Amino acid sequence: MKKILLLATMALSAIMASAQPKLFVQPNEPIGEGKGIHPGRVVWVHSPGVASWDGETGLWVEDRWNDQEKADKMIRSAVTQLAGQKKAKKAWKALFKNFNQTHGRGNKGYQKGEKIAIKLNMNNAITHRDTIELNSSPFVTLALVRSLVNEAGVAQEDIIVCEPSRAITDSIYNKIHREFPDVVFIDNIGGDGRLKCEYYPEQLKYSVDNGKMARGLAKCVVDADYLINSALLKTHNGPGVTLTAKNWYGATDINLLWRKNAHNGISADKRHGKPSYKTMVDWIGHKDLGQKCLLFLIDGTYGSRDVNGAPSPKWQKAPFNNDWCCSIIVSQDPLACDVVGMDMLIHEWPEFGSFNYCDEYLREAATIPNPVTGVVYDPERDGKPLTAPLGLMEHADKDRRYTKLDMIYVKQ
Repeated sequence: MKKILLLATMALSAIMASAQPKLFVQPNEPIGEGKGIHPGRVVWVHSPGVASWDGETGLWVEDRWNDQEKADKMIRSAVTQLAGQKKAKKAWKALFKNFNQTHGRGNKGYQKGEKIAIKLNMNNAITHRDTIELNSSPFVTLALVRSLVNEAGVAQEDIIVCEPSRAITDSIYNKIHREFPDVVFIDNIGGDGRLKCEYYPEQLKYSVDNGKMARGLAKCVVDADYLINSALLKTHNGPGVTLTAKNWYGATDINLLWRKNAHNGISADKRHGKPSYKTMVDWIGHKDLGQKCLLFLIDGTYGSRDVNGAPSPKWQKAPFNNDWCCSIIVSQDPLACDVVGMDMLIHEWPEFGSFNYCDEYLREAATIPNPVTGVVYDPERDGKPLTAPLGLMEHADKDRRYTKLDMIYVKQ
């Protein structure tokens, strides 16, 4: 009997080990340089109860399944912890001021008339009608706009809520427009109070010829003074994850119907482990995308194992314990933000096949100007290649601990 139990235990251990994805960077091996007011800081706010859909009744976007007060508190906590301030007003001022100082804009904060574009992830919306599929949360988006207006002092008309490649659904538009009628909405189809997106052609040059990738950029993104990347916490077939880096593809002039778009360099087969050029590095390093981003936010109030469809399933492992993820992740460091989201997804669903080597774009971005591939990343093709790491990446160990990445966990 003991021998049988031993063999069973060994078999289970082998299965568990095989379920762990193959990654380029091992846990607690930080690479790159931290960005932001506190370099490499990531704030994970966990608020059980902010999302409570039963998975069957109605739509997850309904008020009865979401707690707006908790969402508001999550944004305030995230911003204050990120800036190291006690009040959201001072936190926003510090974030804007540090961003301007480190981007050659002088010793100043937000100035009235400067435009702030919030790039949502509405990848599963092609009409204004609400859908059961997972997109940006109306509650997190309203909380963010509330904080910008009421605490950061941003004029309503200076805020642009946009989704250049998809549609902004009614639950988001109505909830925000009712409270902030001067906020501007821009999406791919226009109408119903939304402006139709326009594009500047040939803004994305790409460091390597990678096929028929979209090259135009939304005018509302290019013309903005600041960007906020509001992504989702989801897996994705091919690239493995869809977080803030991939969310930039939605700022391009891709077709509303995803099947008509090229994804070369994004969904390339990574499982062989052979290093190759990564398109997402160009987006992170582009002057009108990642380099203009004031705040990276990953909305994990639901989170999902699948890129399409309704949010599913609930998260089983601690600290979630058969609940929705009920979390948001924020940072001013694009790599640190994505790696924390990546680690959360891998920890919950290690068996997901596309996770293999999904961290390659982070390793490439963190090792500029000498990435393993030898690629010279020059997103604008202006003869001025990127000369420094785009951020800090470090995978957590099995106990979710980091050594250099400054991860702050807040439970509300």
